[in-house]
Amino acid sequence: MPLHKSPSRARSRHIGRSDQLNRQLFLGFVRTHILLHAIEASICGVEITEELGRHGYRMSPGTLYPILHDLASAGYLKCAPKVESGRVRKYYTGTARGRWALGEAKKRLKELVEEVLDEKR
Repeated sequence: MPLHKSPSRARSRHIGRSDQLNRQLFLGFVRTHILLHAIEASICGVEITEELGRHGYRMSPGTLYPILHDLASAGYLKCAPKVESGRVRKYYTGTARGRWALGEAKKRLKELVEEVLDEKR
């Protein structure tokens, strides 16, 4: 007899939805974090993957690169390919529009975080 019961199908679906909601919630923070680093210095996918890993986030290329492309399409990042060791790497740098967006995000995040962490609630 197993030590742990396997979750019911309904519970399994609930866990899956919960994980999906957490993922969506934290992807906004991850986008802001990427924007912050791209404004501080040019970044490539490998570097930002390592940086996010230091914070406990594991991102697949299939998740990371669409985020970088979306930020570039929105005008928050610009992309410049560079050849390194015979490989082409895309480096992303924050734009003036990206700096403005980060400033706005910081204001809004601060307000929301203060409310969420309010001990009186």
